[in-house]
Amino acid sequence: MAIEHRNLGVEERIIEKRSDSSKVATTLIKYSAYLIIFFGILYFLVHYLLPRF
Repeated sequence: MAIEHRNLGVEERIIEKRSDSSKVATTLIKYSAYLIIFFGILYFLVHYLLPRF
């Protein structure tokens, strides 16, 4: 049997660069909030739980 459809699994992808400044700003705010929460938990652990041991 001969294979007639050789390009069956080929897809065309278009990659767009995101240069929208509002998306960059919201991502920056989101990750800085994550960092603030992380350092807040770390501060709590160091100053309140660690001296008890």
